[in-house]
Amino acid sequence: MQRMGMVIGVKPEAIAEYKRLHATGSAEVNALLSACGVRNYSIYLREPENLLFGYWEYHGADWPADAARLDKEPAIRAWLGQTDPCQQPIASAAPGEWWSPMEEVFHLD
Repeated sequence: MQRMGMVIGVKPEAIAEYKRLHATGSAEVNALLSACGVRNYSIYLREPENLLFGYWEYHGADWPADAARLDKEPAIRAWLGQTDPCQQPIASAAPGEWWSPMEEVFHLD
């Protein structure tokens, strides 16, 4: 299992919409994530900085392949079409980076 953390900004005017989308969610997207080994997925909001922190545990053997599979799924593309307009990369994001990966510096089981 590999733990993954990532961060992105959320537009202040889009916070209510982002919360609404995730309150109802998408059963199809959730099933696809699970099929690709994503477990224990959570997203946290930090205000007033307007940051989203995402965390999940990957229970697969090849994350790049599973991520590529997810990227091709129409339901995922449609979901991102709704959520991406609410988000914005953080100032330190690499060119072309959306959610920015974070380094795990501590874990307690």
